[in-house]
Amino acid sequence: MLILTHFLVLSAILFSISLAGVFINRKNVIILLMCVELMLLAVNTNFIAFSYFLGDTAGQVFVFFILTVAAAEAAIGLAILVVLFRNKRTINVEELDTLKG
Repeated sequence: MLILTHFLVLSAILFSISLAGVFINRKNVIILLMCVELMLLAVNTNFIAFSYFLGDTAGQVFVFFILTVAAAEAAIGLAILVVLFRNKRTINVEELDTLKG
C-alpha cells in the first residue's frame, strides 16, 4: 500500500534531480528547459498526492491547468531555440548572452 510519504519522497527526488541538472549543466538550453519541466512534474506530483489523500479534486484540476501552461511554455521555448539556432548556429548558453535588439 502506497502512503503519502512515498509520493512526497518521489517528488523530492525528482525536484532534486532537476535542481542538480540546472546547476550542473548551464551550457545547453534544451537540458535547462527539460530540468524546469521536471521541476513542474515534481510539483504536480505533490498536488496529485495531496489531492488524492485529502479527497479533494481541486489539486487535480490545478494540475491540469499547470500542464496546459507547461505545454505552451515548452512549445514557445523550443520555437525560440530554433530561431536562435538558425541565427547563431549554437544553443550554448554562454554564447547566447550577447543578444541585442
